[in-house]
Amino acid sequence: MSLKAFIPSLVLEKPTTGKERDKSSIQCLEACGRNLYIGGKDSLIQHFVVMDEGGPGPGMEGKSAGIREVRRRQLGSRSPISQLGAIPFLNHLLVLSDGSLSALNMFSLEPLPGLRRIRSVSFFHLHGADVSAQPSPAVELFTLSARRRSVNIHSVWVDRWDCLREVSLPQEPLSLAVDRSSLCVAAGDRYFLHDHEAGATLDLFPHDLPKQGVIVNAIGKGEFLLHGPGSLGMFVTRSGVSGRPPIQWSEGVLGAVVHFPYVLTLCSEALHIYSMLDQRIKQTIPLSRAKGLFSTPERVFAFSEREVLCLSPVALEEQIKALVASQHVDAALDFVQGVQSLLSKDTYKVLHNNLTCTLGFVKFYQERFSEAKYLFIEGNLDPREIIALYPEHYPVCKDFVSQHAPVFNAKDLRALKEDCATFERYQSFLTNFLREVQWSDQSHHCRQDVDGVLLKLYLERGNEADLVELLSSANACVLNTCVPYLECHKRFYALGLLYQSHSQDENAIQTWVNIVDGDDPDGMSSAAYEQVVNALRQQKSRQLVWKFADWALQKSQEVGVQIFTSREEEQAPFEEEEVLSFLNKHHLALALYLEHLIFALKSKKERHHTLLAMTYVTQVLGIVEKGEGSNITANSTREKLQQFLWKSTLYSTVAVQEQIQATSLHLERAILHGVAGEHRKALEVLVHGEKDLQAAEDYCRMARSNQAKEFGSPLYHLLLNIYLDSPQLATKATDLLNRNAEAFDPVAVLRVLPGTWSMPLVSRFLSESVRGLVHRRKMGGVERNLAKVEHFRHKCTRTTLTRGMIKVERDQGQTRIRKFPGHGLPCGRTGGLRGSNGVPGQYSHGRHLTGEMMNSLL
Repeated sequence: MSLKAFIPSLVLEKPTTGKERDKSSIQCLEACGRNLYIGGKDSLIQHFVVMDEGGPGPGMEGKSAGIREVRRRQLGSRSPISQLGAIPFLNHLLVLSDGSLSALNMFSLEPLPGLRRIRSVSFFHLHGADVSAQPSPAVELFTLSARRRSVNIHSVWVDRWDCLREVSLPQEPLSLAVDRSSLCVAAGDRYFLHDHEAGATLDLFPHDLPKQGVIVNAIGKGEFLLHGPGSLGMFVTRSGVSGRPPIQWSEGVLGAVVHFPYVLTLCSEALHIYSMLDQRIKQTIPLSRAKGLFSTPERVFAFSEREVLCLSPVALEEQIKALVASQHVDAALDFVQGVQSLLSKDTYKVLHNNLTCTLGFVKFYQERFSEAKYLFIEGNLDPREIIALYPEHYPVCKDFVSQHAPVFNAKDLRALKEDCATFERYQSFLTNFLREVQWSDQSHHCRQDVDGVLLKLYLERGNEADLVELLSSANACVLNTCVPYLECHKRFYALGLLYQSHSQDENAIQTWVNIVDGDDPDGMSSAAYEQVVNALRQQKSRQLVWKFADWALQKSQEVGVQIFTSREEEQAPFEEEEVLSFLNKHHLALALYLEHLIFALKSKKERHHTLLAMTYVTQVLGIVEKGEGSNITANSTREKLQQFLWKSTLYSTVAVQEQIQATSLHLERAILHGVAGEHRKALEVLVHGEKDLQAAEDYCRMARSNQAKEFGSPLYHLLLNIYLDSPQLATKATDLLNRNAEAFDPVAVLRVLPGTWSMPLVSRFLSESVRGLVHRRKMGGVERNLAKVEHFRHKCTRTTLTRGMIKVERDQGQTRIRKFPGHGLPCGRTGGLRGSNGVPGQYSHGRHLTGEMMNSLL
């Protein structure tokens, strides 16, 4: 892939005729800003000023740039000048000729008397300007001596240079590059790294290049460019590893420089430009009889014996546009990422996002939708750019103007509508993309468009679950456009959600009420009713609650009562009496609300407990009157009533007794007698009124579980007496005794039994009763003995803890006791005890410390 990365322009062309032709040929070049220095074959130094500082613009390729000769100087040696080097902040120009390095003034080209020649120099390198050096700025100068196999390190000031160190090298050096303390040296047959501070040498790789083909350049950030074997451009770091892939150069490379992101290589007849990003050749510039290259931060100079060519880099933005125009968008994106270090943060962000989105459009029209979605999100594309491609989903904002130019493979989606399968794939992409960016910052400024288009897409594609999810949460759908759309498609349940999400609660509830009352084209009656209840449960407006609460209870009392029992914590609760009055005609809801007050809110009000009991009675009687006594609901309600009568102690027994007095609820009457302490009446009601002997026994068992353990025996004896008073129940008395032998006192039973009963009738009872008495007596003995053991264990522990030495001290009228662990004498002995006066077993007042005293102190 060709690319115009540099624009060449002719800077200088020397005459090709005359006697001085060979002597004035160009040998080396140095550029510093607008100053251009040329070293000739006959020791002639020429100073030029480039007039067109910005370089040629578009359309100036091949044209001569303005240049003016300022001054020239002829050195006395008449030897070719092999190297020039400028130190701009010192105004020095270093000249290497005939193995000697001298210094001239950059502008007058006069010799500097304080800087004497440095001899035996085959190559030099300027590195590391130190502007803060004292007493004046300085720069590091490295001079290479092939004959001595060494590198000398100098510091160059305005008026002098000093040799700081001489570094010996293992081989004869031809050229070098410097990065910090690392010297990358090219020898006759190999390249190696040498750290002049640590004295360590690292061989890199051998080469078989001629002297003029050896290339070693420092390219910044601890990296070097080397001409390797096989015409490979090798990148090597200071640690000796390669951080980039090599570049395959053409044969016969004479020189190479780096002007990021390109490597320019010079051959005798052409200049080749390679990309460091993909290692491919991008541009070729013909150049006859080329000799060398020189790079500055602004441009690159290439020269032959008679010409100097200036290569001005094309602006990065122009290169990117050229790549896009040539349909290489992916290459343009890679290029921008590769040159990020050359761009400002804002410029890079804009370029990167634009190219990412452009590549996304290319993938979009190729139907590579997964890649396109990723690129659109990464490039922070305005979702309206995609929406605008679909004719039926044009953005809400009519002033929106697309910022992206059409790509080369763009299609008109209107024409695709005839191909249903293809257009469906594009619709699916739009749905997925908008769903992905819906809650991101990418769509923050156009939420109305995103949510509105999603609503339409869900409706058209039949995505009911997605539509409900969209409208159940906060959304930015525009009511004026979305309400008619939902009504047209008869999605009334979703319409209610839309109203609710925009705080139009009354419209939402009324819409759902209409669905439940018959307007149910989409089969959402049950869900609509739940939404009504939930909306009322969360509603702040009490007026709205009272408006629809009765309707909700008529549909389902069990669900509708949640409006009052499951009200949100942040909403103010209703007055209890107000709700009770409202629920008076809805008995099931009233019972559920009272259960909420009593069991959940722990209400202790007698009115609430009494009202719940009477509500239970009303429910049970209502079911019994309808002939549904065996109904599961009736049995469940009656069981709840019985449990409540047993466990609650706050209801009015008189009021409940009056309500069930003339009813068939004998078991409940018995429970009320039992709660009032009238256990004989309770048992008589169950035995003679209900005629349910099992219920009578259950009553005794229930009363026994709710009372003290010893309370059970009197109840069972009462029941036994009732059985014995009725001759027809005598046989039931034996069953009672045999089933509940542990609940009776055998002596008391024998006293009341008729004398006509034979021993076999009560033998089982007596056997189990006596066995139970013996068992309880033995278990009681075991428990007493265990308690004694526990008591002795604690007593022993206390005795052990009270043994030891103590010291009683008196300090400022206060007595302090200090205890020391040890094996003292048992309590009551005074041996080993000392008072503060040193007398064994005495207080500081001279009294003996007895065992009782010690125990009382401890």
